[in-house]
Amino acid sequence: MRTSIWLVRHGQTVANRARRYLGHSDSPLTTYGQRQHEAVVRRLRALPFTHAIVSPTERTRALAAAITQDRPSIAIVEDLRWREIDQGQWEGLTYREVLQRFPGDAQARWANGINGKPTGGESLADVATRVGEAWHELRSHYAGRRAIVITHATPIQLVLCFCCQTPVAEHWRWRIDLGSMTALDIYGSSIIIRTVNSVPPIR
Repeated sequence: MRTSIWLVRHGQTVANRARRYLGHSDSPLTTYGQRQHEAVVRRLRALPFTHAIVSPTERTRALAAAITQDRPSIAIVEDLRWREIDQGQWEGLTYREVLQRFPGDAQARWANGINGKPTGGESLADVATRVGEAWHELRSHYAGRRAIVITHATPIQLVLCFCCQTPVAEHWRWRIDLGSMTALDIYGSSIIIRTVNSVPPIR
């Protein structure tokens, strides 16, 4: 019995283009981001998904709506556990602005490895815990089905770490671009990685 899971990252937002930290907050899609969503929809059109799990942000909801527009039978479930890492007081800032405003906060975060966090935000360890719970539930609840998860870079990187038994501290080794797709086939306890960071062509 095969379970097929597609992990999709949303398209470019204004904050992404400006290289600003973007976690739980919203930022509108750019025109390029909208075109990325259209490309993802074209690539996935022929795949018979049965369920869609969505991180509750406007950028991911927009992609979910586009993917399911002509598929009224697909059940959409919003799950907070698939959100991007909470950047706390760094939210909306560039890295240079963080160093200018919160130099001590930055030093403490990077010194503490996966347990480091910005003031008011989450650590990578925090995110790994909630994404791990969501991933375990996804595999058990949707066994034998084809599901799509519309989420962000960090959750996708962490799932790949889980699949390859890689320390979460090395999540950065997996490049996950905006508007990209990662596909996994699961047979019992065995996981086949079909594709990672596949970016469909934009017309």
